[in-house]
Amino acid sequence: MFAIIGIVVVFGCVLAGYLMEHGPLLVLMQPAELVIIGGAALGTVLIANPLHILKQIVGGIAGVFAGSKFTKQRYLDSLRMTYELLNKARREGLMTLENDVEAPDKSPILSKYAFFIKDHHTCDYFCDTLRMAISGVEAFDLDQLLDLDLEVHHNSANLPISSLSTMADSLPGLGIVAAVLGVVITMGALGGPPEEIGHKVAAALVGTFLGILLCYGLVGPIASNMGKIAEEESAYLHVLRVVMISFLKGSAPIMAVEFARRAIPGHVRPSFKEVETLCRGGGAEATPVAAAASA
Repeated sequence: MFAIIGIVVVFGCVLAGYLMEHGPLLVLMQPAELVIIGGAALGTVLIANPLHILKQIVGGIAGVFAGSKFTKQRYLDSLRMTYELLNKARREGLMTLENDVEAPDKSPILSKYAFFIKDHHTCDYFCDTLRMAISGVEAFDLDQLLDLDLEVHHNSANLPISSLSTMADSLPGLGIVAAVLGVVITMGALGGPPEEIGHKVAAALVGTFLGILLCYGLVGPIASNMGKIAEEESAYLHVLRVVMISFLKGSAPIMAVEFARRAIPGHVRPSFKEVETLCRGGGAEATPVAAAASA
């Protein structure tokens, strides 16, 4: 929502200022310049990136307009889910979690949290780690493995962001290309009516204007927003890492959850009392909380 508002503000203010200076709006309507700049920019992205990164770029742009999914409620639900699972492991033994991690969608605990089951990467990250713990891998080795996993994920998440940033950086140059082509056309019209030459010069300058505006007012900010979303996802995975490693090192489930709460970014971090009430409030609270998250 805020991304849409920001785009409206950027283009609205630019056009409003232009109109305040009594600029003719129709002069800015240059579809040919937009085709040159937009088509060339799209082509550079296709040249520079394989298919899987192109899909990540499209998904990342969609995520910018959908808004962040890593809300305070999602963290609360995740802490409640891990507490229930780890509490079961403490009472009945780590081996009892085998069925839960092998088939999360059929687990009496995990299946209550639809947001977790639908997020395949997070679900695999969490369940694969517990699966290795069940098989006897030490907490220290798992911590090293998770560190490697997060590094790989971070590098992968940055690839589409870097590609989109490169595209943004190319837009001013492509705007100059469009302007040069406009000047070439203008040179061919020398000797004609002054109004016609003036219109062609204006069209050429619009190419430079569009390239700079799209770079700094649209594509660049979208790439920056994608980077922040990637950081939020990394922070969420780190929280899951903390709760699992803390428990495997011998902490009680409620203490492991508290360690994880301290790792949550400050703007979405729940209070100690909220987490304790949620975790110790009994099984009746789990279903409405999970339902609220999935909705």
